[in-house]
Amino acid sequence: MSIKFKLIYPKWPKLEGQTEFHLPPHGPVVFAAALPEDVEIEFVDENMEPIDFDDPADFVGISMMLTIQAKRGWEIADKYRKKGIPVIFGGIAAMLHAEETARHADAVFLGEAEGRMEEVFADFKNGRLKKVYDYMEDHPPIENVGAARRDILNSDYYSYKGIRMVDLVHASRGCRFHCYPCAVAYLGGRKFRPRPIDRAIEEMAAIDNNRLFIVDNSLAQDTQWEKDLFTEMIPLKKKWCSHPIEDKPEVLDLAARAGAWYVYQAVFDTSDLIRERIKRYHDHDIAVQGAVLLGLDNHTEDSIKRLIDFLLEIELDLAEFTILAPFPHTKAFDELHAQNRIFSYDWNDYSADKVVYYPKHMTPDKLQSLFQYAWDTFYEKEPQQVRMSRLYYKVIQKETADNTYRPRRRDLAARSFDGGKGV
Repeated sequence: MSIKFKLIYPKWPKLEGQTEFHLPPHGPVVFAAALPEDVEIEFVDENMEPIDFDDPADFVGISMMLTIQAKRGWEIADKYRKKGIPVIFGGIAAMLHAEETARHADAVFLGEAEGRMEEVFADFKNGRLKKVYDYMEDHPPIENVGAARRDILNSDYYSYKGIRMVDLVHASRGCRFHCYPCAVAYLGGRKFRPRPIDRAIEEMAAIDNNRLFIVDNSLAQDTQWEKDLFTEMIPLKKKWCSHPIEDKPEVLDLAARAGAWYVYQAVFDTSDLIRERIKRYHDHDIAVQGAVLLGLDNHTEDSIKRLIDFLLEIELDLAEFTILAPFPHTKAFDELHAQNRIFSYDWNDYSADKVVYYPKHMTPDKLQSLFQYAWDTFYEKEPQQVRMSRLYYKVIQKETADNTYRPRRRDLAARSFDGGKGV
């Protein structure tokens, strides 16, 4: 007899000032691929549809990516457990907040799911769920990572004004870097673990969407692997975005030929290094969305204002401004917590657009006002929607050039972009 398993992705608010759209969540579809065959799965993305708490389920899973999903996830779990339905948590936020999450759960799964769900569901069937399944230090062989279960998604949900957005895929896990605000070293380990390229390419080729987001923390970790991956991607004719790629001419050339559309590039300063890196991306016809983190200890009011001017000067295509959020298990949290500088541990405040700690060179209110100044100033002459339309017009041009463009409802809105004058 099959198990009716309801998998829920809790709702979460977008950044203040950010254009409202939603990408298909990656964690749930990767997790779903690891489930035993006798599990009947129903997926609910609460950002897109309400949860029917009266719909029968044998077992409920709550997948949380972001800290700001945690408290909502706990509320959902409490409702199901009051009805006598067991609940298991997993995902990044469950790992970052494991002890608190366990108070609202029958089980918490920590780590990567491949090859482990048979044990969990056998325990469920036999009424002996463990409180915690801890595989944080025991990663499954990367060769065991298969294609995600995108069939659980309603693809109609994930568009912006009718324009088909990207599907998410990953080609590696782990990260050899350990950046100040980032928890990836804790979550996935300090070792770079690339998937076999043929497996990653097979999954990309099977995705019924020409537009992809390669969600790896950084592709810039192994030059030869990166070059081999991009070489194998060229025949796919996909158009894709990613986090940073290596700033080397031979890598950028292959990335462009493989369909690189735009990259997310962290911008922390106004150095020539950043200026030249953005120029090289642009020279290869790769757009750049700057990930701009405000509130670091070297930031002053004047330096933040200079940074905004710099972004406009180097003609950054898009910018996403956030305020440093000291998430648990990051260097930022450890340092600021030890210095007694964090004044809010309300996880609903950890949305990356609220100040939750005392900055070094200004008051929290001043940093909050500079965050709003950054959004207002960068998008003053060209609203975010116009810049996004230019980005989508660019991908349509690339798709048209290689005969992969498939007109979709309202794609014509992006094509009507007229040289920065509007949509």
